[in-house]
Amino acid sequence: MTGKLLKPTLGLMMLLTIMTTAEAQWDIGAKGGISIPNLTAGGSQQNPVNTGYSSRQGPDFGLFGEYHFTKFFSLEVGAEYSSQGGKKNGFQTFTTPPELVGYYESQSMTAPPYLYANYKSEAKLNYLMIPVLAKVGWDLGRQSPFRFYVAAGPFLGILLSAKQVTSGNSLVYQDAAGTEALPTGTQSFDQTTDLKSELHTFNFGIDGHIGLAYALGLDKRQHLFVEAGGNYGFLNIQKGTANGKNNAGAAVATIGYSHALCRHKKNF
Repeated sequence: MTGKLLKPTLGLMMLLTIMTTAEAQWDIGAKGGISIPNLTAGGSQQNPVNTGYSSRQGPDFGLFGEYHFTKFFSLEVGAEYSSQGGKKNGFQTFTTPPELVGYYESQSMTAPPYLYANYKSEAKLNYLMIPVLAKVGWDLGRQSPFRFYVAAGPFLGILLSAKQVTSGNSLVYQDAAGTEALPTGTQSFDQTTDLKSELHTFNFGIDGHIGLAYALGLDKRQHLFVEAGGNYGFLNIQKGTANGKNNAGAAVATIGYSHALCRHKKNF
């Protein structure tokens, strides 16, 4: 009986010994690069307006703090400016605007829910993202300055701004084939519309990346690194359903710098 109790006790003592002698380290850093976001149609809430987006490009940058529990495992918390959204170029659908609803009513006709035209459209959404990432890494050799790592975890997103930017001139069509033009002549689509009131303020989802860091100096307290990864929001961004529902997400590539603030033996 004593032997059975002794084994887990010895195991716990060994674990505590490792924890109390493990090297702990606080790092701070900054990174910046490019975000390549897109909007995906959300579930069953699909219509011609919220589908057909392609990726746009925008900046992605932020600050972070990282706490190393062991040589292999750390926790990273950041504050990041993230470009989201998507774009459409060419023949596309738009919700029938009030001025064209008036045209149909003047002709004693019922306005269709959607019309079609050839123009450019870009949804520019910008978020403050706060990711909390579990990070696993290892050196590529005993004396190598290179370190490979993988990080993943949840994020909270706060909408900073949201604009729909359209441009171009086109006839307006009643059909998706572009054969039935309205007799209103060519219309200008040069316009910027603020969408912030139509979108949810908060989002949350999953964030992750892989990276390669290079240690500077003999003490290895400074690192340059490159990362590639992405994020995806779980919530539909629209409040209403008139324009369908979309989820935001992006592929991200960044470069950055980190510096160790302190390095000490942990005392639990």
